Parts: sequence; C-alpha cells; structure tokens
Amino acid sequence: MSQHSKDQTRAKRHLRVRKKVAGTVDRPRLMIRRTLHHIYATIVDDAKGHTLVAASTREKSLADALESKTNIDAAKRVGAAIAHKAKAVGVSAVVFDRGGYQYHGRVQALADAAREAGLEF
Repeated sequence: MSQHSKDQTRAKRHLRVRKKVAGTVDRPRLMIRRTLHHIYATIVDDAKGHTLVAASTREKSLADALESKTNIDAAKRVGAAIAHKAKAVGVSAVVFDRGGYQYHGRVQALADAAREAGLEF
C-alpha cells in the first residue's frame, strides 16, 4: 500500500503530465487547481513564465452570484469567466492541464463551460 497522501500522488501525476504539456505563445496552458473550498483556473504562457489571465471562485464578482463555491455550477461559471477573460486578451486556443485531477465532476464542468464560451482545446 502506498505511503503517499492523495495530494502527493496528485502532484506526481501532475509532474508526469507537465513533462509533455507546455504552454506556448500561440497556445498557452489552461491550468486547473481544485481545493475543498474553491476552484481556480489560470492561463499561463510557459515560454515567458507569465500568467495571462486567471479566474476563481474567490473573485468577488463570481462569488457573490454563487450559492456554493464548491459545486459544479461554480466550476461552470469559472470556466465561462476564464474563457471571456482569455478572449479579451486575444487568446482563443489553449492546452488543457487538468493538474493531475481526474477529468470528472468540477474539472470536466469547468472545461466544458470554457469550450462552450469559445475557448478551443
């Protein structure tokens, strides 16, 4: 049986993915971070090491409209918000980095909402 915590094994999975997935100027990386209380989405240009845009349930504009910050509805709103912010800075296509999380539930809802709002990945 493994001696590692869930977060340590998730971090190891994320490192394996990060060996292959990198954001460029043309296609920056859409990175997801999920906690028990919030969900975060960040678009990063790995070539320059810059964050282009970010959205999360901690933003006042999103948090005020949410009943709960930890459910699928909250993830959908963050996905739509990150897509709109990305379009505002001229980003239309990204590489998706699920952060070692299973592509299910809140992660999938965020990705689907971003796609519906016009982000290509």
